[in-house]
Amino acid sequence: MMSFAPCIVIPIYNHKDAIGATVAHLAVHGLPIFVVDDGSDEATQQVLAQLAREYEAQLTLLRLPVNGGKGAAVMAGLRAARDAHYTHALQIDADGQHDPTDVPRFIEAARTEPGAVILGRPVYDESVPKARLYGRYLTHVWVWIETLSLTIRDSMCGFRLYPLALACDLIDSVPLPTRMDFDIEILVRLYWRRAAFRSIPTRVTYASDGVSHFDVLWDNVRISRSHTRLVCGMLVRLPMLLAHKFMPRRATLAGTQRAQSAQSAQSAQSAQSGGPHAQDWWRIAERGSHLGMSLLALSCKLFGRRFTGLWLHPIVAYFLLTGRAAREASANYFRRLREAEPRGDTPRPGWLSAYRHMLAFAQSGFDKLAAWSGRVNNADVRFEDPSAFEALVASGKGALVIGAHLGNLEMTRALAAQGAYAKVTAVVYTEHARRFNSVLASANSEFTRHLLEVADFGPETAMMMQERVDAGELLVIVGDRVPAHEAGRTTEARFLGATAPFAQGPYVLAHALGCPVYLFFCLKEHDGYRLYFEPFAERIELPRRERTQHLAAWAQRYAVRLEHYCRKAPYQWFNFFDFWARPKRGANGRT
Repeated sequence: MMSFAPCIVIPIYNHKDAIGATVAHLAVHGLPIFVVDDGSDEATQQVLAQLAREYEAQLTLLRLPVNGGKGAAVMAGLRAARDAHYTHALQIDADGQHDPTDVPRFIEAARTEPGAVILGRPVYDESVPKARLYGRYLTHVWVWIETLSLTIRDSMCGFRLYPLALACDLIDSVPLPTRMDFDIEILVRLYWRRAAFRSIPTRVTYASDGVSHFDVLWDNVRISRSHTRLVCGMLVRLPMLLAHKFMPRRATLAGTQRAQSAQSAQSAQSAQSGGPHAQDWWRIAERGSHLGMSLLALSCKLFGRRFTGLWLHPIVAYFLLTGRAAREASANYFRRLREAEPRGDTPRPGWLSAYRHMLAFAQSGFDKLAAWSGRVNNADVRFEDPSAFEALVASGKGALVIGAHLGNLEMTRALAAQGAYAKVTAVVYTEHARRFNSVLASANSEFTRHLLEVADFGPETAMMMQERVDAGELLVIVGDRVPAHEAGRTTEARFLGATAPFAQGPYVLAHALGCPVYLFFCLKEHDGYRLYFEPFAERIELPRRERTQHLAAWAQRYAVRLEHYCRKAPYQWFNFFDFWARPKRGANGRT
């Protein structure tokens, strides 16, 4: 991706007396400056020409032939900055009202969160005209209605920073107003596109002899017309805006790939298509906001599972449309599933199968929440054959249980906590799903009591686990993801007709613990959840001289059983990344 490259854009119309000081105060920050002359008079043009000569190495002067309005000038400046390969543009008015010493704060905020729009939140002194001050709040209220949010604290401040890929993608695809209403409408429409916003308090001063081009009559008419258009747009988008409440704002830009270098773009394409540089699963950010998940939990408590479950359909549809990488990973999985066994009932890769795949994942998460909230009872979960599990519990011995991201592994842990059938501890990479785990923890205080976070299944982990196994606990881990650690060791096994990396950790851990090992899968069926609990090994031995071969044999045995259950419930394997991509390390963990 291109390195962070900010610049400054100044729209100007007949501010010949203020522009010199404005440029001088901004130039000290060393940023490139684009000044857009919006058809100014001859006197202002002469001042600008002199500034262009004085700051020749830093200032680019653009001149629009006729006055088109502030919006037209800003859009011209943003496009010019993008074409010059800058990534961010700090817009600031030419009249000197804004405090140029705050520029570093805006730049640092954008550097920290490159995908966010950074807005100035004015802090006025006594110089502010009261009519303009109170009038602004009317617009703020309309913006809050149009976005169904209080996120945009001030929509009219002329001191703001845009990510250029995001802003230019909007102005190139949607007709925006070209006058004073531009500042308002671009923010609302960026919000509709799920842009993130951050506000920075900044001092605003009105000079007694300052020149204002705000037309009290016609600009207010234009702003009112813009609000009417935006309210109508909000009503049309109402279902999606409500769905957005359950999702995070954009952390990255929709148009970032267009701004990447050829090499980075190729790497991104490889990640989406399953190439050698595919993104590791733990680098994929958790999607979904804590607020949205909490609202689902609240709805589940107030209105029940059936009603709340209806919300999953529009939410999943949204993630389907916006989650290209997950969508392609789903298609890749179903393609391999069909190639390995081309039966007529095997799902075909495509939008429908991806939707059903993601919906099954959402329902699984919803069922976890319901289980920890006490809304799933024992009658909803049944063993296919309970003999192995009952014998293990009766023996009082501890064991290692290897599961997968297949079906709903969490269901049994919740039921075990409720019924005290066995001591069950989940060993997980919890940093990858902290928001969801926090919601589960708020639903039931027992959730975190038997939850251990690890980075890799190595000797240190084994020492931590030994006491729990000796106390008769069942340690539940998953075997279908490589370690969330650069040095984690993997081994290769055949899975759905192709070689895939599997973690060595579960078998190394089992060897160190010296305990029985079981496989466990919990699949959703028409009449509830069906549990499959089967012996895997009484004890796993890893002789030093034949360690590699034994690890490969155990991984292959696990892969065969995982493949069996994937065929049994094809929509319930929830690894939405390129599972077959080789990790960014050697097969045995050597870089």
